[in-house]
Amino acid sequence: MNHSGGGTLPTSLPHTEPGLVPAVTHDAVVIVPGIMGSELYDTVAGRTIWGLANGSWLGRAWLTRDGLAPLRLTDEERAGDHSRVRARRLLRTPAWSPFLRGVEPYHALVRTVENTTAHPDAVMTFPYDWRLSIEVNGRRLAEEARAHLQRWLAHPAQSAARRQAVDERPARLVFVAHSMGGLVTYAALTLGGDRDLLDDTRGVMTLGTPFQGSVVAANILNARQGGPLPLPHTRLARAAATMPAVHELLPRFLCLEDGPDVRRLTAVDVADLGGDKDLAAASEGFFSSLYAHELPRQRPVVGIRQDTVQSLRLVDGVVHASEYCFRTDGDGEVKRDANGAPLRYRVWGDGTVHRGSASLLRRTVPVSAQHGAIAQGREARRIVADFLLEDDHLGPDQAEDGIGLNVPDFVGPGTAWDCCVTGTDDPAQVECVVSAAEGDWRRPVRLEAGDDDRLHAEVTLPREGLYRVTARSETGPTVTQLVFAGAEDGNGDGDADGDGTGD
Repeated sequence: MNHSGGGTLPTSLPHTEPGLVPAVTHDAVVIVPGIMGSELYDTVAGRTIWGLANGSWLGRAWLTRDGLAPLRLTDEERAGDHSRVRARRLLRTPAWSPFLRGVEPYHALVRTVENTTAHPDAVMTFPYDWRLSIEVNGRRLAEEARAHLQRWLAHPAQSAARRQAVDERPARLVFVAHSMGGLVTYAALTLGGDRDLLDDTRGVMTLGTPFQGSVVAANILNARQGGPLPLPHTRLARAAATMPAVHELLPRFLCLEDGPDVRRLTAVDVADLGGDKDLAAASEGFFSSLYAHELPRQRPVVGIRQDTVQSLRLVDGVVHASEYCFRTDGDGEVKRDANGAPLRYRVWGDGTVHRGSASLLRRTVPVSAQHGAIAQGREARRIVADFLLEDDHLGPDQAEDGIGLNVPDFVGPGTAWDCCVTGTDDPAQVECVVSAAEGDWRRPVRLEAGDDDRLHAEVTLPREGLYRVTARSETGPTVTQLVFAGAEDGNGDGDADGDGTGD
């Protein structure tokens, strides 16, 4: 990769004028991806089981009977033997998942970080088996981050760059973590077994990390029971029910509407909606230990203006999710109206993580972005570069309100679907296109104002494959979202196994 030493973004030009000191950090940086953001390799079968994001691979993975079977945790893996699957590297091409939707690769973020450090050797990426528990991955991250810092401290480029720092201190660690990667980093610094690692860390920047969980995780597990749903959703639910990580992403805030009251999910609720009661109970114990420790020097980047589920009702084992949340007063009591009914608030988020869950602090850095694309967006990468260049902890930038995208995650080729842009009702302010993730197919989307103060367009995709919808605001940010077009096998009712169960 090109390492200019002076640009904060991949498109920046290097400092070539004589006498200019490169604007770089002498600290060591660790990039931690989110769930599904690492390529997974089955060492027994000798093949990649996650990370080959092309149309044919996506079709086999999500629309065939055993396409996701290799991702399910075996009894040996649940007992602690994690040798079968190895995380080889960060995603190199876009991937897709129901409910979580698109997962963009991290190469743009890596380039930005490399261009803002004293040498590429100062940057370490941390691919991990995202199916496993946060605690397991946190301990491994603590070990690898320590080794990375020691290597960098002995590097001649660190010694040279250190002399340009304000206090000429030795290099410390800076973590840049997306989504669940922020929780893995939190665990590494507080429960990872290295007591000095937190003191050796200058800062942690999180991008859309669900510190209090996400209702989307409940939707993922519940796809087995609700219906009718497309096959990819039922395939994911069957695999997710074995994964500790998915249970650790369940909402831990007041979100479950139970008659006239609002409460938190319990392990019994999780079992009722399709999850694993034991994994849910283990998750509760883990977070009790994690939350007993603070995560200092954190800078949370949160997604805004995207429609995001924030609460749910559980009716006969089926999740009914809603795009509003609840608030409590200083005593922890739910805010209610004059009749005693809980008040409902809409605070949006990044399409997966609502704003209130994406930070341990009240102070945040907001960006208009979808969850899977927040780490590779230009706006967030500028914020990351600025964070890396700080010698002192400065206040965060503030973002203006922007636009949002609301599109399906899975569609049929040749079937029309609604592309919705939120945040404006003026078509002249937004340029929208849909393009194939592979190949040259690209079409403009003609948006029109609807009756709901949003913009809408009817879109039809020509064939199976992965597509990217991109909406650009005239004065604000660019928002993207991946959509998977695929034709279901079997009889199309979600029962591809032929046993009448739909899973």
